[in-house]
Amino acid sequence: MSIKNIRLEVMQFLEKNVTGYMDQYLIPVEQIWQPTDFLPNSEGDNFLEEVKELREISKDLPYDFWVAMVGDMITEEALPTYENWLMEVEGVDNEGRNGWSAWVRQWTGEENRHGDLLNKYLYLSGRVNMREIEMTTQHLINDGFDIGTGRDPYKNFVYTSFQELATYVSHNRVSQLAKKYGDKKLSKMCKMIAGDEMRHHHAYSHFVSEIFKVDPSEMMLAFQYMMKAKIVMPAHFLRESGQKISSAFELFSDSAQRIGVYTANDYVEIMQKLIEKWEIEKISGLTDEAEKARDYLMKLPARMAKISERLVIPKESHIFKWVEPARL
Repeated sequence: MSIKNIRLEVMQFLEKNVTGYMDQYLIPVEQIWQPTDFLPNSEGDNFLEEVKELREISKDLPYDFWVAMVGDMITEEALPTYENWLMEVEGVDNEGRNGWSAWVRQWTGEENRHGDLLNKYLYLSGRVNMREIEMTTQHLINDGFDIGTGRDPYKNFVYTSFQELATYVSHNRVSQLAKKYGDKKLSKMCKMIAGDEMRHHHAYSHFVSEIFKVDPSEMMLAFQYMMKAKIVMPAHFLRESGQKISSAFELFSDSAQRIGVYTANDYVEIMQKLIEKWEIEKISGLTDEAEKARDYLMKLPARMAKISERLVIPKESHIFKWVEPARL
């Protein structure tokens, strides 16, 4: 049997549990928070006063903070790309509306609220150039992405396990910084988003754990492949208006690293957490090739940590079209 057919068979085997996964890791629409729960009430008599207060408090937030916020929001708003990609994964049957496609749709529904909330906050703050941000978002959706997983569910679940934890770190750090600068409402918004990301991380990492039980060698090889290739961020094709693909992502990453929102060290720590979560050291019944992959994975965090120590981040902030200093 081919590797592709084995993966499809494993996905079909796990599909019988997908309804349980949705009950465990996703929250019904009527029970979960919505963006308007945290924003000025547009139907209320005090709407303008609430917006004025939001704009006044936001004045104290520094430049790199706004860049990190905008980058996070654009990443969340490019959700159509991510849903389309996951619908193409082997074992996900959108036409047949199987369990996995139901998962992707409901996961998308939860994630969609994140961009809505951050977008509305940024719009009301008056501190950013929303038209430039909107053009960047449209470019990112137009350009799509290639995360190096193909249609392989094993590689895709490694990616989502890693990426959901990375977005948790980013949103949680933004929450902490907002609180430090006195914006308690923004802090709560980002904390709620971070909570969703952590819950989704637990889901995808659970899927990987289940695959390790039934196909350990191939799952190990997929994990090694993704770590060797390096996890690229969903917004790695980020660009500003009039620029080429990927022209803005590294500059955005510098801002996020400079302010401590997401760093190279965080990347290494997430890798180590996944190795521990999946108990890579204890997995048995591996082929010789998979044993070598395990050895590679166990040594990788230490190697990557040494590389991250040598990284030099520019001290000066790049001035983005999204965030004009005159507005701050």
